[in-house]
Amino acid sequence: MSEKPPAAVSASKLGLTFQTNDGPVQALSNVDLTIGKGEFVSFIGPSGCGKTTLLRVIADLERATSGTISVNGMTPEQAREKRAYGYVFQAAALFPWRTIERNVGLPLEIIGLSQAEQAERIKRTLALVNLSGFEKKYPWQLSGGMQQRASIARALAFDADLLLMDEPFGALDEIVRDHLNEQLLDLWGRTNKTICFVTHSIPEAVYLSTRIVVMSPRPGRVTDIIESTLPKERPLDIRETPEFLAIAARVRDGLRAGHSYDD
Repeated sequence: MSEKPPAAVSASKLGLTFQTNDGPVQALSNVDLTIGKGEFVSFIGPSGCGKTTLLRVIADLERATSGTISVNGMTPEQAREKRAYGYVFQAAALFPWRTIERNVGLPLEIIGLSQAEQAERIKRTLALVNLSGFEKKYPWQLSGGMQQRASIARALAFDADLLLMDEPFGALDEIVRDHLNEQLLDLWGRTNKTICFVTHSIPEAVYLSTRIVVMSPRPGRVTDIIESTLPKERPLDIRETPEFLAIAARVRDGLRAGHSYDD
């Protein structure tokens, strides 16, 4: 019998406490979570609940202070060194002195792809996020939403098996956001990437995900993991179906149940 491949992400009793001038701040507490290869998992919870912190621990941008975590069977540090993931930040984080195509192509330069392969991937991913024709523009010549789409294209061009996305569509208008949601689902379906996606939007989490991880206010804990029963093929109008609305209601109930209003 062949050995089962390692999970894309596996965390056990994971905790993180920040040391501040005002004393320790517990951001994550006792997080147990396994994300299989090829899953689309969204993290949702109130502001400050540790969604982004957990994503940053996976990416080795923060270090856990207790428990264990592995990424594709490696430590987060090893995964980062092997460039085993792409990361889309809340802010676009583009280099202002590089054109859009050279920003998107930066990770391709780093991994040493040929000029022809770089050009093909840049063209394909810019078309995916509706930025064809803006290749020679600089970030400061684009709107904030267009800059974020360029940042998404950069992560997609990298073509890593694991894609970490921190509220990537939060700054976009609803029509563009819907389009990119559709495109992201299509990309996921074609490539079988593993996607970890942070969002504040219940409809977005339900529309995109195979599982939705509901987190509590700080210290961030996993209070519910909701399996989606929606089909893999999801037109936008699936959001109006009773099955979709029932999942959204469970997410909303989970957020309400996990939220303490006593300060």
